[in-house]
Amino acid sequence: MPKRLFLKLKNHPSKWLRVSAGVLLIIMGLLGFLPVLGFWMIPLGVILLSVDFHWMRRLRRRSEVWWGNLRRRKTKHHPTKHP
Repeated sequence: MPKRLFLKLKNHPSKWLRVSAGVLLIIMGLLGFLPVLGFWMIPLGVILLSVDFHWMRRLRRRSEVWWGNLRRRKTKHHPTKHP
């Protein structure tokens, strides 16, 4: 999904368009093993739904913190070697 289209959809005044697109992205993302569809659709759907639903916003924030902590721990245990 092009970035410009996603930003237009995220800022669209119609709540139901955002919710429909978010749910559709998540459902299609669950079929990510098929060609053309991908698991990358799930986070985009969550981001779209987090605009309108506080519980989804909380889920998104928690997953961002979890991912950041995981990456920080991984970097701490496996530092990159500089010449």
